[in-house]
Amino acid sequence: MNDVWSGYTFTPLFYEIDGQGVMFNMWYLGHVDEAVDGFFVHCGLPYSDWPGMGFDAHVVHVDLDFRAGVRSRDIAEVLISPSRIGRKSFTLDFAFRRDGEIVCSGGVVYATVSTEGHGTIELPDQLVKALGEVRPLRG
Repeated sequence: MNDVWSGYTFTPLFYEIDGQGVMFNMWYLGHVDEAVDGFFVHCGLPYSDWPGMGFDAHVVHVDLDFRAGVRSRDIAEVLISPSRIGRKSFTLDFAFRRDGEIVCSGGVVYATVSTEGHGTIELPDQLVKALGEVRPLRG
């Protein structure tokens, strides 16, 4: 259903830039969250619909690898793609691209949980369908 998605573009705000002139590391994950939200809208399963379907997803692991920083006034885009779909969890790879160069990449592992307090659950069919084909961004 999906190719690598790149529908989230941003320019860092003044307060996101540290004394070295690059985006402070914590802001990368904020932009990943925004991009993941847009990814699921693009895939036809907006996050806002998940509670009504009885599930949610919790972040259980994140990793980031930096090659260079996103700098002040850069126009950066965040690529999102599923890299693993398991029974109760899935991984979304992300990459920050600036001027055609990948400057940061990583992955977020999400565990699916019941909104009724029953702990982790198997990935709902709607979510598996929305995630589509596995296309890792990292080698």
